[in-house]
Amino acid sequence: MTQLANTGAHIVVEHLRSWNAQAISQVIEYRGETAIVVPKELLRATAQKCKEDPALLFNLLSDATCVDRYPVEPRFELNYQLVSISRRDRIRLRTSVSVQHPVVDSLEPVWPGANWLEREIFDLFGIQFTGHTDLRRILLPDGFEGFPLRRDFPTEGKR
Repeated sequence: MTQLANTGAHIVVEHLRSWNAQAISQVIEYRGETAIVVPKELLRATAQKCKEDPALLFNLLSDATCVDRYPVEPRFELNYQLVSISRRDRIRLRTSVSVQHPVVDSLEPVWPGANWLEREIFDLFGIQFTGHTDLRRILLPDGFEGFPLRRDFPTEGKR
């Protein structure tokens, strides 16, 4: 773990570690932003803790993104940007998903706004979100084959 410049991030890390030592596999500090790497099996529970713990209160999911790290495995990296409005703090929860089993728990039950964000990730990368209430394409036509933001998707498209 690198030295945490952001004292708010230090508080988050300590609270999560005291709650469940397995919830944090790594802490990455880069350019004043903190990413907490979470095992995918603990993603939803950790997100719930971040939202409901009175010392944390991350009440806003501002974004969810995916990165294809091809050819590295696990291939996909999911990033959830959290904001505590009352504490004026930000944190990123990050987890990894393999291409062989691209499934992770949805954070829609924690933050309903995750609905469209996870639909976009599903549509463009093919990640399945367990517990999502309406997981279907959001940008591409229903009959579209493949996932165009995967790095192995043909640049000229499929015919």
